Amino acid sequence: MIKRALWQGLIAGTAGGVVMTLGEKIEQAITKRPDSHVPARVLQRLTGMPEHPGKQPLPVNRAMHFGQAALLGVLRSVMAQAGLRGPVASAKFTVVRLTNDQILENATGVGAPPATWPRKELVVDVLHKAVYAFTTGAIADALAARSIGPGPGQRHAARRPGRHADVGPLPRDQAYPRC
Repeated sequence: MIKRALWQGLIAGTAGGVVMTLGEKIEQAITKRPDSHVPARVLQRLTGMPEHPGKQPLPVNRAMHFGQAALLGVLRSVMAQAGLRGPVASAKFTVVRLTNDQILENATGVGAPPATWPRKELVVDVLHKAVYAFTTGAIADALAARSIGPGPGQRHAARRPGRHADVGPLPRDQAYPRC
């Protein structure tokens, strides 16, 4: 399961990162919000790379942005392999994505706690991370369903009275009736 979750998660997370970035670019074109260089600053502090004042090197920014997206995709893939699929699992994963950013940004001194942010900035960040999480989740869920069918948690639910085993995306030929 781990090997499968690794490659599927890297694919799902990278795709989620691409979709999130496209959404950010569209939003920035409309709102005129400038690019964020926080990912580069975090990576520079974590690795001891020299920091640059002002605008950060684009390759460093992208490495951190897409690196986080790909690596966290592995966790979402593990969720899907275990049977934690669908919109509720992706909503939970949105919190994980936001928490990951905040731990890294605050621990390195690059960012500030979200409670101190202007509300508009906070809403935009949560929206973009939700786009990432739901895109990553949809892809991870589809890959898991295709490769293993129902996960262990879904199979367990199907055997328990009162559980809803058909929650989450399952192929029609593998869906269980409600218990």
